[in-house]
Amino acid sequence: MPPRHRKPADQPRQPGGSSPRELQNILWKAADKLRGLIDAAEYKETVLGLIFLKYVSDVIEEHRLALEQRLLAAGIDDDLRRFFVDERASYTNTHAVWVPTTARWAAITRNARPQGLGKQIDDAMDAIMRENASLIGALPKVFNRLGNDEQLADLVDLIGDARFGDAETNRAHDIPADVFEYFLHNFAVLEGRKGGEFYTPSSVTRLVVELLEPYEGRVYDPVCGSGGMLVQASRFVETYRGRDHRADITVHGQEMNERTWRLAKMNLAIHNIDGDLGLCWEDTLAYDVHPDLKADFVLAQPPFNIKNWARNESDPRWTYGVPPRNNANYAWLQHAISKLGERGTAGVLLANGSLFSQSRGEVDIRRALIESDQVACIVALPPQLFRSTSIPACLWVLARNKSSQGSAGLEERRGQILFIDARRLGVMADRTSRVLDTADTASIVDAYRAWRGTASARQSNLSYRDEPGFCLSVDLATVREHGYVLTPGRYVSTGPDEDEDLETGPEKHTALTKDLYGLFD
Repeated sequence: MPPRHRKPADQPRQPGGSSPRELQNILWKAADKLRGLIDAAEYKETVLGLIFLKYVSDVIEEHRLALEQRLLAAGIDDDLRRFFVDERASYTNTHAVWVPTTARWAAITRNARPQGLGKQIDDAMDAIMRENASLIGALPKVFNRLGNDEQLADLVDLIGDARFGDAETNRAHDIPADVFEYFLHNFAVLEGRKGGEFYTPSSVTRLVVELLEPYEGRVYDPVCGSGGMLVQASRFVETYRGRDHRADITVHGQEMNERTWRLAKMNLAIHNIDGDLGLCWEDTLAYDVHPDLKADFVLAQPPFNIKNWARNESDPRWTYGVPPRNNANYAWLQHAISKLGERGTAGVLLANGSLFSQSRGEVDIRRALIESDQVACIVALPPQLFRSTSIPACLWVLARNKSSQGSAGLEERRGQILFIDARRLGVMADRTSRVLDTADTASIVDAYRAWRGTASARQSNLSYRDEPGFCLSVDLATVREHGYVLTPGRYVSTGPDEDEDLETGPEKHTALTKDLYGLFD
């Protein structure tokens, strides 16, 4: 691909939208404005709510201007033209969020200084939710209780400097890479460990989606956070099949945190994704809001090693054994499997302890999963990918059917597991965090696709071969010999210096202590 040419610094920017860098700067200034004004737990959704309101207002206004130009060119008289441009039915084919005239940004900024601005914004959010069923309950209504209309007016002025046009270079689904993703990433950094509750690092999200290749079908995330996995799945289809194929997948999710659920609803809406996140926020392990869903792809990053979760021992999802109360890792794995269709695949990010835990319950479930041939691939991930935890992580790839699948041309992989040791991949983005770059992602994804024999592998002339120190295809008999331990280092190791358990220092001590307590339980 030829290098992109930079626009000369003195060349005027084309009208129709702020540049990505300008949008990022405006957004972060807005976040700074809110700091100290409201509770820290609310300011993410508050800023994003205003950004969302500004964006949908800009898009509907741009469609209105285009419609007015067409009507003028057609010679439609003024009265009829005014009727059409204010009629909702005129915008049905645009698939834009409908914003009533009184709820648009222009109506709000006309009265941005007087008292009552907070109530006006809350009323605008209410009006948009009434007109768009997919947004019911999703938009924040916190502005009237901020208690400082002067500061809120300054914030509105600042966000008003952004222009979110619907030009081809600045469409809704292009925004996350430049603005929405930037916002979520930065707040995840600021919130540290709590940031992991709503945000999965983008390089990890891309890895999971690229590996599963959700070209068509039902995509499900049982712990969707702010919706990053679902958005990435839609972008994957767009990238490889084109924008006209975005409807080839349907996205479904669930989130237990009210504010994060709202962020996810806004995230999908701003990307023009008609997703189903349930009517309300719910704890997936306690109550499944999609009980009848059978997905083609399950993508998930559950919270690692969660204790005292809402366990129901008679839950039908526990096909392979009842998960222990002191760790929900195997509850998430079994939930993912329970949601898969007959040829579905899942990618679940978990703590490395899930690969070798010997606590009562977990080792039995792991043995049952392996013997029933549900495990397709295990990837040991590099350290420091997740700012929210120092616990080493891995990716479980689960598959309902590892047969050759006839016309699909997939390789026969029943009775085999692919182990990939990717711990040495990645580059440091800063002093404390690592990211997977394009080459890193490709090395993992290509190995799996070649092993599975996917259409994309055949098109790229990829053929699988074991690579000492990186990947190895292992039969179940070998896994049995190793006591059903699934740490990739144990299998792909090229020498005795390899750390097969993947955990060292305090993390390994903590994991072993938990295993010991589990045995006593």
